[in-house]
Amino acid sequence: MLRGVNLAKHRRIKMDELRAVYESLELRQPTTFIQSGNVIFLTGERQPARLAGRIEDAFERRFGFRSDVIVRTASELQDVIVRNPFAARQGIDPSRLIVTFLGADPGREAAEKVRSMKTDPEELRLDGRELYIYYANGQGRSKLPMAAIERTLRTPGTGRNWNSVVKMLDIARELEAAHK
Repeated sequence: MLRGVNLAKHRRIKMDELRAVYESLELRQPTTFIQSGNVIFLTGERQPARLAGRIEDAFERRFGFRSDVIVRTASELQDVIVRNPFAARQGIDPSRLIVTFLGADPGREAAEKVRSMKTDPEELRLDGRELYIYYANGQGRSKLPMAAIERTLRTPGTGRNWNSVVKMLDIARELEAAHK
């Protein structure tokens, strides 16, 4: 997942050009999902941080600006879905649930600081490298201080709505099944 691409008129990229970057790195069957920098692909690479760095470097060479890349495996996406702290609650609108995927576990001290922040009416649940945020009144009306939260966590992150998380896992599973 790329951070901060195709937002309004800023940092615009075409998905076919993005797929070409992934192909140039010999990542197999890169598949993009919507225009926000979601790329699902097959790889034998077992070091996600190293892979993210390679993608960031290639992306910067091709597009002329740097974007943080957050890598999750299909099994990690499945785990994100299983760990959804709002799953058992009645009346949760999935379109108001955002998962912020973090580049690294922020550590206990940073996590405690974020947990102690006043965020009402939004609800935050930090679990490892994921920050689940439920926007009770919708994200567009929120006064949530995301910049302060990101500074406190001291690791880059990129948010995806719940429906996108589920769809990315579906695409990853389809790629894996076709590859077997």
